[in-house]
Amino acid sequence: MPAPVAFMVMPFNLKPTGRGESTVPSEIDFDLLWFRVYRPVLADLGYRPVRADADVGALIITEMIQRLVLGDLVVADLSLPNANVYYEVGVRHAASRVGCVLAAADWAQPVFDLAQLRQVRFPLPDGTVPPAVAEVARGHLAEGLRPLAAGVSPVFSAVPGYPEPRDPEQFAAFADLADDLMAFDADVRAAYLAPRREQRFRAEAVLARHGHKHAVRQADALLLLRLLRDLVGWQAVLDYAAGLPAEVAEHPLVLEQRCLALAKIGDPAVAAAQLEALLRRYGETSERLGLLGGRYKQLYREARGAAERRRYLDLAVDSYERGMRADLNDYYPTSNLPLLYRARGADGDEARAADAEVVALAACRRALERGTADEWVRPTMLALAFHRGDVAEAQRLADAVAVEGAAAWRLGTTVQDLRDLVAGLDGGEVARGLGEVLARLETLLADDLAAAGAAPPTDFVAPTVGVERPGVLGTPQHPGGAAP
Repeated sequence: MPAPVAFMVMPFNLKPTGRGESTVPSEIDFDLLWFRVYRPVLADLGYRPVRADADVGALIITEMIQRLVLGDLVVADLSLPNANVYYEVGVRHAASRVGCVLAAADWAQPVFDLAQLRQVRFPLPDGTVPPAVAEVARGHLAEGLRPLAAGVSPVFSAVPGYPEPRDPEQFAAFADLADDLMAFDADVRAAYLAPRREQRFRAEAVLARHGHKHAVRQADALLLLRLLRDLVGWQAVLDYAAGLPAEVAEHPLVLEQRCLALAKIGDPAVAAAQLEALLRRYGETSERLGLLGGRYKQLYREARGAAERRRYLDLAVDSYERGMRADLNDYYPTSNLPLLYRARGADGDEARAADAEVVALAACRRALERGTADEWVRPTMLALAFHRGDVAEAQRLADAVAVEGAAAWRLGTTVQDLRDLVAGLDGGEVARGLGEVLARLETLLADDLAAAGAAPPTDFVAPTVGVERPGVLGTPQHPGGAAP
């Protein structure tokens, strides 16, 4: 009887990881990973190992699907977020009750859905897969592959009786779930589109109406966190996150928001410690390092003694610099550096500040040109105009703030950095010009805060639901520019 077939799903050739951490290789040779790690392990376990490029010529989709469906075992490498691999995992999960194993390097960061599924992890500190690294990786895979091969597909687990026809009760339950999710989506959109004076009350109503529902909490917890963060408050973020299911509460994005909320309610030291733990657990990204830099910047501003201020200032600079190196296209950490370099005033800091301004501005312009800009790109460009002493550009952007509102420009977060920058100027025409722009921005911010604090409209009635309201959030997921 022929040996069972194991079909390997993975990228080919040399691929960049796009990661900047010292513990993560800059690129992986997936062909070497196949020949030195996966293939020998699968052969030792009694399988006939097959990879897509075993075919002569290109593997067309029909052949690929046949192997995904008919293979005795499918092993998928998730070390990189590769769209083809993710698609093929989905096909296998829908096609076979058992026999799909997810594997990845120990530093991998799969996207949310697959991150929740059990995986075989192995160390891969060197993407050239030298013999010593390959030997250790083979040991981890050999130990973890066999038990996971008997694991049941999440499709078969979630839909009793699948793939046979479902009973009418299942269809009715699914229709109810779809109705709940559509209602949730509509209510979230209505909250964001409401006039400013109504938004908080609308967001609280969404939480009361949908926050306790299992389907919404699982599928759209991140969206609800963002809604609460943007329209309600920080303590609510912590309360809501505390009530999430464990697999959702431990997602890195939820943990990042929780750390930010802790800092915003007055505990930046605890937030910094938890962000350091998050970085050790999930690895470095420009976003996480930017958030960490923001916490140390907050501690620097609050410190009293000179030695303590310098310690926190150095920690903030180091965090933002690591964030800049992790992704030069992410303007968030880089844009925070010019002010801190100039505050520190060490040898070479003025030149470093000028370089950071150029890098951050280029990243902002790139994001706008590519259509990848988020809500922080324009506030960041406003802060950079102040850094460069470009009074005309700062005035032009302030005109846009007057039209669009302080909230749209995140002035509540950015204005403190603008105050610090203007306060550090030596006087002269530039200082006077930027001071006038700052005064105008502060007036716009005060007007916006007054409008946001208005009472709810008399015709608006929040629903009364018999659940304890968990809480809400308060600033965007990607604080850019002179961010928190």
